[in-house]
Amino acid sequence: MATYSIRDLEKLSGIKAHTIRIWEERYNLIEPKRTSTNIRFYSDNDLKRLLNVSILNQNGLKISRIALLSNERIGELVTELNSKEPNVNTQIENLIIAMLEFNEYRFFSTVEKAIQETGFEETVEKTLFPFLERIGVLWLSGSIYPAQEHFISNLIRQKMIAAIDHEIVKPAMPTQRIIFFLPEGENHELGLLYYSYLARKSGFEIVYLGSSVPYRDLLEMSRIYFAKYYFTFFVTGLGAELIQQKIDQLGRDFHDNIVFVSGFQIKELQPQLPSNFRVVSSSENFKMLLKDLMQDKKN
Repeated sequence: MATYSIRDLEKLSGIKAHTIRIWEERYNLIEPKRTSTNIRFYSDNDLKRLLNVSILNQNGLKISRIALLSNERIGELVTELNSKEPNVNTQIENLIIAMLEFNEYRFFSTVEKAIQETGFEETVEKTLFPFLERIGVLWLSGSIYPAQEHFISNLIRQKMIAAIDHEIVKPAMPTQRIIFFLPEGENHELGLLYYSYLARKSGFEIVYLGSSVPYRDLLEMSRIYFAKYYFTFFVTGLGAELIQQKIDQLGRDFHDNIVFVSGFQIKELQPQLPSNFRVVSSSENFKMLLKDLMQDKKN
């Protein structure tokens, strides 16, 4: 069973640590255990209860009333709320619980309802990506099992691939092709998948190479299949020096192409970029870039 600090609970639930302590002391909502050095820690069950309590509280139920309810009754009320119109925070908390329980049904029912209400793109940008950001720090700190990460990432990947499959493949001139890839050592491809979906939806022909592409394979492909644009992400902490080396290498070998680059490491490290590189700061930014590129082709 995973264990969580009170700061972990704060990051996952969005409830301030001070509030969590008050709820513990005043209402006995959760009961932390203590280490031999008297440091509080919490279990999966504590986290799930806190998330369900948060869902009910956000939807108007007072903490004093929730504290009197059993876990079973709390679960029933959350299920009733989910059948109505849950807000984004509720959706994210449902996804966290689905991850903790390895509950595929809860994941898909939450995501499908969000898509029906707001559409695929808004669900990805306002629910799925914020969900991944909320739990990302805990993956790095080891508070969440790798199996939980793989489980939820693969479910999100399935939804993205299904959305991509619904977009018609459009053969295009080389100047309307984009090759999507992650460099060697990069395996977090959900962002890359989503951006490839946006490009295909905008009318570009996409070639999706996936994660950790050997550089020699990328070079070989460029010799036999010309595309004007390339798109890559730097998410993993490979180190500033290694990332700069990879960027410089791409700049030299693909100087006749435009290389779109995005990801956490680009934002944090702000490496020196060759003149043919274009930073993509967000999905909205990329949509505007795609629109401008398509407009240029028409003119």
